[in-house]
Amino acid sequence: MSLDVSPHLLSAAETGEVREEDFVATVRASLPYAYDLVATLTAELRAGTAEFADNQTPPPSERERGQLLRALSSDAIRGSLERHFDVALAFQNCHRVAVFRPESRGGATHTRFTSLRSQILNQSPEFRDC
Repeated sequence: MSLDVSPHLLSAAETGEVREEDFVATVRASLPYAYDLVATLTAELRAGTAEFADNQTPPPSERERGQLLRALSSDAIRGSLERHFDVALAFQNCHRVAVFRPESRGGATHTRFTSLRSQILNQSPEFRDC
């Protein structure tokens, strides 16, 4: 799924720099499932004392899964979401997204979550083609 870029944002990109707020607004409108999931996880993280908040529920459809994959596989989108929500994102499988506090990046819990071992342990046959 591509972003639904307004003529105004396209013109801004063609003539110079794009304001990150405008880009994030485009992501929010184009990839609402992914945006809302990161927003919800961020609220969860900030409301508690856990080192991270994560989603382990598969998206309701392939459309939403596609939004999530698009958001997290694009450096620009992922980076903008991290800056907008002031979090570090981590991703496993087809839908397990985690948000960490930025200062936790590279720490023991973040490193364990993003390790090769954790990636392998979080696999299952139903995720092979997602």
